[in-house]
Amino acid sequence: MQILLRKYSHILSFFVVLSFFFVATELFAQQRVKTYEDYIDRYGDLAINHMERYEIPASITLAQGILESGAGLSDLARRSNNHFGIKCHRGWNGPSVYAADDSPNDCFRRYDQVEDSYQDHSEFLVNGGRYRTLFELSITDYKGWARGLQKLGYATDRAYANKLIKLIEDYELYRFDDKKYRRGVSRGERQSQRTRETAQVTWTHQPYITHDLVYVIAVSGDSFASIAREFGFSEKELLKYNEVPEDFPLSEGDIVYFQKKKARADKPYEYHTVQVGESMYSISQKYGIRLRNLYRLSKKSYEYVPEEGDRLKLR
Repeated sequence: MQILLRKYSHILSFFVVLSFFFVATELFAQQRVKTYEDYIDRYGDLAINHMERYEIPASITLAQGILESGAGLSDLARRSNNHFGIKCHRGWNGPSVYAADDSPNDCFRRYDQVEDSYQDHSEFLVNGGRYRTLFELSITDYKGWARGLQKLGYATDRAYANKLIKLIEDYELYRFDDKKYRRGVSRGERQSQRTRETAQVTWTHQPYITHDLVYVIAVSGDSFASIAREFGFSEKELLKYNEVPEDFPLSEGDIVYFQKKKARADKPYEYHTVQVGESMYSISQKYGIRLRNLYRLSKKSYEYVPEEGDRLKLR
């Protein structure tokens, strides 16, 4: 492996020098929906309060609220303050309302105010034995929570986990899960905190090459800033190569590329079958393809959410 490192050390240096002349990679061109942003502004603090009390990621709560209630505009949300699509189920003695869902006349819970819906959602997950394993996950593991909710039957939609992940990443809801990014802390203070924390840790990573691209695999506690510092990049460069915004969180096992991704996958990778919890971004990272190219090759619009079993074209 030392031979491999020596062989590609000049490549890394070359990328550092040339990076200043690269045109910025176009990030995912999703136009944000103002209704969603208004919902996040209105209920973000409430989701954080429930995270601190019940250990449910605020990003998951907000994403479920947006998805299940149409950002508070669905008929069920407006008539019954039900923002999480929770049905009556056995043992529910509170008010109810009937609406079409899996059957023409399903029973849903009705609440006096939206805050009651948030409270019931938290208690529903905490007290329901079905979801117990989710609380063993890290509070910042929104991908694991999203996959778990789908696998454990919160919704029957085969794209449910992928929809939650897309919302969280498109609207950067993961920031609500991290104490450094909670409201009341200025951007300058967040940057200072991030600098102090990452300065205390030195990570050792093994560079690899796949699809003719140099990369490392993130470990627990990593950030783009810490990896950039270790290898002599700027954080901005790594964010650009990996097509993510500032403060995008890294999870253990994530791929971090040291150069611009390709226009298409290498042979023999022609197609990819979508699995639970995969997003277009995670698939693009897996094969080293630029995100916009993956959409174009698969003939999908940016509004598309991959569903388990979908087949995507890679080249």
